[in-house]
Amino acid sequence: MKYARITGTGSYLPPTALSNNDLVARGVDTSDEWVVERTGIRSRHIADETQAASDLALEASRAAIASAGITAEKIDLIILATSTPDYIFPSTACLLQSKLGVRGAAAFDVQAVCSGFAYAITVAEKFIRSGSHRCALVVGTEVFSRILDWNDRGTCVLFGDGAGAVILEASDTPGILASALHADGSYNEILAVPGNVCGGRIIGSPFLQMDGQAVFKFAVKVLADVAKEALDQAGVKPEEIDWLIPHQANIRIIQATAKKLGMPMEKVITTVEHHGNTSAASIPLALDAAVRDGRIKRGDTLLLEGVGGGFTWGAVLLKF
Repeated sequence: MKYARITGTGSYLPPTALSNNDLVARGVDTSDEWVVERTGIRSRHIADETQAASDLALEASRAAIASAGITAEKIDLIILATSTPDYIFPSTACLLQSKLGVRGAAAFDVQAVCSGFAYAITVAEKFIRSGSHRCALVVGTEVFSRILDWNDRGTCVLFGDGAGAVILEASDTPGILASALHADGSYNEILAVPGNVCGGRIIGSPFLQMDGQAVFKFAVKVLADVAKEALDQAGVKPEEIDWLIPHQANIRIIQATAKKLGMPMEKVITTVEHHGNTSAASIPLALDAAVRDGRIKRGDTLLLEGVGGGFTWGAVLLKF
């Protein structure tokens, strides 16, 4: 039986870091204390006007390819998760493929907002387990700064830009052990960018809108439930997890989820303090940070989980 195993990780953050105090200096009606107390965020990275989602993805992908010790030509599948694509079409995955200088591999985008990476890596695993593909590049990349209303302190302080990537390869050794994905579109109004382009005009709002309290309550419940679902599939107990890598939305959501799972925060990877919420990029960014600083080691059991607009949510249990 063939399995799908992560063989390389990579990430990229735009060089411009924006602290909470920088936001205050720009005229945002907030304070460092207010943001940190409610979210745990102290700074976030912001792409410049020349950087699109595919550019961030390119840098993260190159790092993941180097980490896996392969060449880009070996990749036969590219799945890219984003809510902030370069264009309406072609897909950002196809643009990334071109920038990598390779041709022929299947390439497409996944849109599940902050659950995007969990969705994308689950889909890639199914391709590999089927035998149709052997080497997938899975990427989460976002430029959320493009869809923020910088006068809305309830949302603009939360989000940042970045990209994370993994190489997922066919293996005789178990890698991804279980996954669970869900969605409930009836919650579409509590977190959305309710606008579109029609006849060259923007119809509706092009900015992110969120009911923060409703999102918090929903996220804490479904993240704990979907984590337990994935664990039950694999017959793994919470205490057997070496590292929990949650979507980096808010430190309070992360703490509440860990508590429900009975996991100490010492076993939770957090990057929200300096990344903010990077949506589909947050899980692979956190994964790569912990791999590169030596916390995550080969053989560790990891639980990845995310929740995002839609609403969508999902969890992936794997052996690294």
